Amino acid sequence: MNAGTSRPWWKTTLGVLLTAVMLFPVYWMLNVSFTRDQDMRKSPPDLFPAHGTLEGYRAVVDQQLPYLGTSLVIGLGTVVLTVALAAPAGYALAKLRPRGGGALSFLLLVAQMIPGIIMAMGFYAIYLQLGLLQSVPGLIVADSTLAVPFAVLIFTAFMSGIPGELLQAAQMDGARALRTFWSIVLPMSRNAIVTVSLFAFLWSWSDFIFASTLANGGAHEPITLGIYHYIGNNNQQWNAIMATAVVASLPATVILVLAQRYVAAGVTAGAVKD
Repeated sequence: MNAGTSRPWWKTTLGVLLTAVMLFPVYWMLNVSFTRDQDMRKSPPDLFPAHGTLEGYRAVVDQQLPYLGTSLVIGLGTVVLTVALAAPAGYALAKLRPRGGGALSFLLLVAQMIPGIIMAMGFYAIYLQLGLLQSVPGLIVADSTLAVPFAVLIFTAFMSGIPGELLQAAQMDGARALRTFWSIVLPMSRNAIVTVSLFAFLWSWSDFIFASTLANGGAHEPITLGIYHYIGNNNQQWNAIMATAVVASLPATVILVLAQRYVAAGVTAGAVKD
């Protein structure tokens, strides 16, 4: 390796140190998840669970699986609803150019700035009248409102880069707008679909505001509320809390690792032109 292209050792060392600092909370979560209750308040704390226990993970299997299942259903439902709404909207803004498209794009940006608690209060009042409180469909719709504005902008940016000649050729062959969208635009938008699906799933999976406002006390609560139930005034089951957090992090981590190359392409879509 040439001296001019080699990376100085101190930069590598600094990068490793910064990475270790950022990942330390993840390590500590794993450490505490294996730590016995009687060792929690040791000073100084153990940097490694010398007398490890699986009690926290047994609590996850015994108590948290229904919450995980509910979160999985809500996450997948949010993905389906978000893509179903955002993909046609992005196609319309990118290729059909409706009147007021610029104003709509601006409103989508503004919608992402609305605090979640304000939206949660609005949904609470509406769901109270419709009987959708403490329901899975209600949470799916609420979580989708966080993902749809972002998803429409991602789809618009990506679909703007699809060559117009392909769409014109389809129209010359007699394909209408809907057929063109389904047969040409969607297959070419795979990266954007994966990106939108991933972010929609992650937002719904980690949501606490909507869950605590719209589903607290119901029969179907997501994992964010399942973890919260371990915390009381006189009892904090920290190993169970951290074990649940570890298990709850696994689906999102696996999905992100598998989809990272599609996400990179989807997020940067529209940034450059060939």
